[in-house]
Amino acid sequence: MKYKNIAVIYGSDSSEWEVSCRSGEFTASKIDSDIFNIYEIFARFGNWTLVACTPLGGSRRVIADGERPQIDKTDFSVVLDGVKVKFDFAYIMQHGNPGENGLMQGYLEMLGVPFSSCSSFVSTITFDKFACKNYLRGVDFVKCADDIFIRKGEETSDLAARAVERLGLPMFVKPTDGGSSFGVTKVKTVGEFDEALKAAFSEGRTAMAEQAIVGRELTCAVYFDGKTCHALPVIEIITDHEFFDYDAKYNGFSQEVCPAHIPDSVARNIKETSCKIYRHLGCSGCVRMDYILAEEGLYFLEINTIPGMTSASLVPQMVAAEGLDMKDFLTTIIENS
Repeated sequence: MKYKNIAVIYGSDSSEWEVSCRSGEFTASKIDSDIFNIYEIFARFGNWTLVACTPLGGSRRVIADGERPQIDKTDFSVVLDGVKVKFDFAYIMQHGNPGENGLMQGYLEMLGVPFSSCSSFVSTITFDKFACKNYLRGVDFVKCADDIFIRKGEETSDLAARAVERLGLPMFVKPTDGGSSFGVTKVKTVGEFDEALKAAFSEGRTAMAEQAIVGRELTCAVYFDGKTCHALPVIEIITDHEFFDYDAKYNGFSQEVCPAHIPDSVARNIKETSCKIYRHLGCSGCVRMDYILAEEGLYFLEINTIPGMTSASLVPQMVAAEGLDMKDFLTTIIENS
């Protein structure tokens, strides 16, 4: 093994911090403790503490509140029971800021610590939905819905009317960054636009209005095994909600069909498209792409460079459907990121 001490970082400075904790704890529980020491770091608003550890071949030890040692950010280490431990590898499970937008990656890059996700540059690009779509608008293998970029403070009195004229109704108004559908609204009338924009700005300073594409919502994850890119089985997301919102994602108000009931040729195209996007953007680790399959073709929605990894999340379902063992899968990610 290339690494010995694996730090799983979870918690975040965003609205997704609780989901991040669930993802991080699940990931830590599935890393192979027969070959790695596993250290769980809760990191939120600059306070990084060691909350649990699993020694090689041992059982998980949870550290009580008030006794959790601080992480030394100067060299990414911790003193545990009087012994200094330097982390060889970081498995980043922070959804949102700073783990998904490139800040955590930049810190680790400066220290020379390998990590599980895309580089800081790629993470920054892909975290912003508008920027990411602009990297893909010129390609010939996937479509992108029309949209309007909006920066807080630059709104005009006729913005809602212009958005409707250009994009039609319904449309989506969403933050350009963030995840778990926080701040996303499906706008059905022009009168709903301003309130939807306010909700989007509650998550950040930039937003976008986007044409609503009618079709089936599909998702596919890609990872690198050291030699080639592999696409996992495609999942179709079916929900009675207006869209795949937070409630549908995490509170059981959706059906996730894995593998999706689609023709083999369509599944093959989505897998090939996902691998092309992965390579085009320069991704690494495990990345999930979301799409709408419409009558006129496949539309790219967004990319998740740190996809959810709870027991009910999409990627673990894909891994199981592929017939892979989760411990072996995570070892592959660690050894080839």
